[in-house]
Amino acid sequence: MNDSRRRRTAAASCLAVTGVLLAAGCGGEAAGSSTETTSLKGTPVKVMVWTPEDTQGSAQPGVRLTAQAYEKWINANGGIKGGPLKVLTCNEKNDPDEAEKCAQQAVAEKVVAVVGSYSLAGDRYMPILQKAGIPYLGGTGVSAAEFSNPLSFPVNGGTPVVFAAHGQQLVQEGCKKISGVRYDVAAAAIVSQFLTLGAVSAGGAPAKDLKVPVTSTDLAPQVAAATKGSDCVDVILGTHSDLFVTSYVQSGAKTKLGSVVGNLTPQLAESTGGASSPLEGSAITGYYPPSSDPAWKDFLAATKGNKDIDPTNGANGTTWVAFKVFTEAVKKLPAITSEALVQELDSTSGIDTGGLTPPLTWKTSTALPIKGLDRIHNTTATELTIRDGKIEWAKPGSTFVDVRKMLTAMSSG
Repeated sequence: MNDSRRRRTAAASCLAVTGVLLAAGCGGEAAGSSTETTSLKGTPVKVMVWTPEDTQGSAQPGVRLTAQAYEKWINANGGIKGGPLKVLTCNEKNDPDEAEKCAQQAVAEKVVAVVGSYSLAGDRYMPILQKAGIPYLGGTGVSAAEFSNPLSFPVNGGTPVVFAAHGQQLVQEGCKKISGVRYDVAAAAIVSQFLTLGAVSAGGAPAKDLKVPVTSTDLAPQVAAATKGSDCVDVILGTHSDLFVTSYVQSGAKTKLGSVVGNLTPQLAESTGGASSPLEGSAITGYYPPSSDPAWKDFLAATKGNKDIDPTNGANGTTWVAFKVFTEAVKKLPAITSEALVQELDSTSGIDTGGLTPPLTWKTSTALPIKGLDRIHNTTATELTIRDGKIEWAKPGSTFVDVRKMLTAMSSG
């Protein structure tokens, strides 16, 4: 990618990283849908998924591809209550106006739900869905409205959870002094806030907050500042984390690196030496188990051979989890409607995702008691690492780490 394109895309990319600030088309075009044929004779169950594609911003085509892979897989395995799942897709193009059009299309198509989608424009699409009574299930958690609107049902805890857990993981692995490197945009400040919360709660020092101008392509100054006096450097630059790693390698620095999923990737490790990469041993915090975990066997089977679906991509994983939750919830309904689905999700005591998350519920009693984040119910994360160039569990026998007490203490303090 050339420098001018990097500069154009950097700001949008960093917003995708920060999550809950709160990582065929629609819009002006017709909604697309799968052309898969099926022998299922029951009533079709129609949903929509939207994501940005063909854009200079943070494109996430894997979200659509994962949704379509799930559609094919579930229909090959009996469908939903004997009827086929029908997935409509919409390209929101990283454009709030297009995201709004996607929501309007979802209403016009009378979909049961919008499932497993990705968009930064929650303040534009959620009011439309709410007015129509259409739930937004398992969005990727990259807009504030996903964690505050009553028709939103997130399957993970977004930025507050994953960065609080990450700060804790870094300190527990010996990082007492942490530098966090992020883009210099106001929206990204929340990353440092929750990284520091996790670090301090675990006995470390507040994280040093280092900002990168969105037009920068040579990050040698930031590498020098981040590695000076720090035990560990947290790289939070999304798809442009390679810029930091390139300058880091050139500097000869040895300071340990870490991040949340979607920054220091297996692909980046492979391009910098694989098992001998400076990323080897990096502390990675995620929402779900690593893709090598048996819990992902259906996902890997459904997407086998599709090189455009990255199983380590958090947005793709969230889409799969969201569709599993949707399927389990609607199986219990006498009649599959948006209203009935909302009632089921609001009252369920726990939906089993097969080990991809703890059992999920959205009862009032399990909501995170923080204003603006009260749609977060799943406050768990996973502690991972890069081992032999791949993302794996940090330790044998690892499981979900719950940071609810940490976040609740922050809100009450």
